[in-house]
Amino acid sequence: MTTAVDHYDRFLAEHYTWMLGGDLPALAAAQRAHLLDWEVVPGPAGTLAVDLGCGPGHTSLALAGLGFDPVYAVDLSRPLLDELATHAGDFPAVRPTRADLRTALPGLVRPGSAAAVVCLGDTLTHLPTRADVAALFADVADALAPGGRAVFAYRDLTDPLTGTDRFLPVRATDDRIMTCFLEYTGDYDDYTVTVHDLMHTRDAATGGWTLDAHSYRKLRLAHTWVTDQARTAGLRPLGEHTAPGGMRTLVLERNTAMR
Repeated sequence: MTTAVDHYDRFLAEHYTWMLGGDLPALAAAQRAHLLDWEVVPGPAGTLAVDLGCGPGHTSLALAGLGFDPVYAVDLSRPLLDELATHAGDFPAVRPTRADLRTALPGLVRPGSAAAVVCLGDTLTHLPTRADVAALFADVADALAPGGRAVFAYRDLTDPLTGTDRFLPVRATDDRIMTCFLEYTGDYDDYTVTVHDLMHTRDAATGGWTLDAHSYRKLRLAHTWVTDQARTAGLRPLGEHTAPGGMRTLVLERNTAMR
């Protein structure tokens, strides 16, 4: 069993953009439309934005495309940050930053100076403990300027899947097929779920298929718990959305009454 960081560096980073569809500029354009829907735009709160768990950087590019400057693109995966760097040439506002999400914000921005902080792509569940999630909410609330917005996306995996429902197709093309299998192990009760990523790759010369399988644990975060922790940290929910596959998006702003 590896950590989420090791899982990405040793296996998933190579396939991550492909998993999302393979076209990073198109992904950035789609994300820009989502940010507009969530009213995450430069304004009175300023133009500084932070993308926590940026991955290959489509959200960072979207933030820069909307006019945020600077955009700190934070991740611990060096391969994914290198991939972002190859696409960020036309977006000098984007600043790839290798840092741990648990300590990044206090080191990057002054309290009350960020117009937007986003943490998308199920990144919250990659943190080691729920206490780390709660602490991150507090850091986000401290970093945001008055009127600043925060957006978190995560999968609520608290209700165990059973039988074949535990097998989740990710993407399939002529040369790659990826499936995710979730295992709810008794030794970790309701705290984590074990994720098995299964990648079948076709050899172009022989036509044969090879299986590469890797596993790691994710946190199980209930939506009510996440919302309560955000409120406790001083973040006021503005709206939420649930997408197919169970991905929840929570839009928040700093609660000025708690300052």
